[in-house]
Amino acid sequence: MRTSDLLRLLLLAGIWGASFLFMRIAVPALGAVNTAFLRVFCGMLGLLIIMAVMRIPRRFEGKLGWAMLLGVINSAIPFLMYCLAARVLPAGYSAILNATTPLMGVIIGAAFFDEKLTITKVLGMIAGFSGIIIISTTGEAHLSSTLIGGILACLVATACYGFAGFLTKRWIGARGGLDATKVAFGSQLGASLFLLPVFAFSAPQTPASSWQIPEVWASILAIGFICTALAYIIYFRLLADIGPLRTLTVTFMIPPFGILWGWLVLGEQINQGFIGGSLLIVCAVWLVTSNGFGKRAVVNSSASK
Repeated sequence: MRTSDLLRLLLLAGIWGASFLFMRIAVPALGAVNTAFLRVFCGMLGLLIIMAVMRIPRRFEGKLGWAMLLGVINSAIPFLMYCLAARVLPAGYSAILNATTPLMGVIIGAAFFDEKLTITKVLGMIAGFSGIIIISTTGEAHLSSTLIGGILACLVATACYGFAGFLTKRWIGARGGLDATKVAFGSQLGASLFLLPVFAFSAPQTPASSWQIPEVWASILAIGFICTALAYIIYFRLLADIGPLRTLTVTFMIPPFGILWGWLVLGEQINQGFIGGSLLIVCAVWLVTSNGFGKRAVVNSSASK
């Protein structure tokens, strides 16, 4: 791997790790629904601008509807779940739970897409969910009870990513494929339309003062234009340059960045079980991806964030 590829991989991990920080800043002020909608809407605008600058033709070859439906599964629902989790979970917790995406892919692939389970993958699943249990049950009792809802929301998000990875192959790849930027734009368009009705209901109920906080809008713009639109471009470029298996290593790098940003900016603390549980989850992801799962799992990690 070239030095430039490694630097881009680190940049992508840093950007996606920061998305959990930005959600922690925006959600308390605007709420989960407003934050999730504004993220996908800004992401859609960013990708539209990129397509215009790069003069990418807006022809979707009959696949726009499928890309939009993918956006509901791969962006709208997961982003909303992570925003709900951001109300109670430190940024580092959400980041490490996001790394369970390949584990969810194994389970969903075996249950719905005729993927074979191996001993390595089963061991990975056991290690991963053991890590989740350790993270959620270690520490003060009132803290543990607060974490459970957020952890479940994160797992719903990663389950959506697990489905989306296989559905992308079925709905887009098997139908002749489509330019990655177009798929990304179509998905954010679908996610925006899906969340628009609940946003229209939620936005008027949000206090006017919440919409006037500069750091909240800075977080919204960052998570939309940088963590969604720009990150997609870097991600798909890496796929083309270094392949899916190497690009998947970004999954391992996101949690340290998520923890780092949360500690530096918000002064977040972690309980004594977090390190052990996190190491178990990292080992679990390695076990799952080391046995040929990388090509399918890589699509799952893209909307993470």
